[in-house]
Amino acid sequence: MKNTKLLASVLSLLLVASTALAENPINDKLPDPDGKPADMSKPVQVFILMGQSNMLEFGAVKGDKNGTLEYAVQKEDLYPFLVDKSGAWTTRQDVRSVAAGGSGGPGKIRVRYNSWMTVGGRFGVEIGVGHHLGNAIDAPVMILKSATGNRGLGWDLLPPGSPSWEVEEKGKTMVYAGYGQSPSKWEKGTEPKPIGWKAGLQYDGDVARAKEVLANLDTYYPGATKYEIAGFIWWQGCKDRGNPAYYNRYEQHLVALIKSLRKDFDAPNAKFVAASLGEDKMGVENGGGKILEAIMNVADDKKYPEFKGSVAGVYSYPLKAGGGGSCGHYGGNAKTYMNVGLGLGEAMSKLITGSTE
Repeated sequence: MKNTKLLASVLSLLLVASTALAENPINDKLPDPDGKPADMSKPVQVFILMGQSNMLEFGAVKGDKNGTLEYAVQKEDLYPFLVDKSGAWTTRQDVRSVAAGGSGGPGKIRVRYNSWMTVGGRFGVEIGVGHHLGNAIDAPVMILKSATGNRGLGWDLLPPGSPSWEVEEKGKTMVYAGYGQSPSKWEKGTEPKPIGWKAGLQYDGDVARAKEVLANLDTYYPGATKYEIAGFIWWQGCKDRGNPAYYNRYEQHLVALIKSLRKDFDAPNAKFVAASLGEDKMGVENGGGKILEAIMNVADDKKYPEFKGSVAGVYSYPLKAGGGGSCGHYGGNAKTYMNVGLGLGEAMSKLITGSTE
């Protein structure tokens, strides 16, 4: 396995973290929200969350059983910043939470929620991310999710400019589509027959939907007149995990994704954090292990010095708290979504503040 020393070092640190996590998840350092609005003289700091169904809202809130958020808070005394003294869900008046989705390219948008950061129905990693960044940043914060399920980085979300590539499969040389090409693959030397989808179509749509929200800033962050794209958060990989042509090229596509997002949002200094799939332990040789390796490689400033201090990876395996894998949405386990969200938020906060803890 590549970068063995790096991966062993990260694993060693995270095994220690996971031991502590079993007793006390990464939440006790977060203070209760003070209920005060942000300083609106400052630009809204926007963090764009992207991916596939990993990034959607599958965490269960209601219910008196292990795996729901109510159980975690009321019976296990976890995530105390989520409730006030009366037991009601807290609301952050300095963090706005917006989720926009739609299948395919630009022009189709469905806003699932647009509110101050609080617990409502089912949720995803945005709660943990929002609380961490709300505490770390002395400015208005928007957590803007633009994602839909069942989308792959190597096909649906392929970044602009990504070239086609060749893979040997069952004695044939197959060409996999580059950005804008269709279908997803074809035999070399044959004429590809386009289908009603093309490589990168979902990327184009997700970027356009995020920009549509930002073009109507006051609708989504009342009173705001200006914003800055501060960071991107990525949790994806289930669809790429089962195809060697995609997971073996995940690192190259992830690098292209970071560069494309920064270019498309005119945010060359925006930070980027990616989480691995929660079911894949470090060192496994399956597709999820290759995706984890790719994420850690891209976050390695020795391999990618251009990303030094601006890209981080989160190893999600120690943070998963039960339930099935990502394709099964972790069984809706609320602690998985809270823990991964807190991990992503902490990693982004450290990049934003320059912390070296």
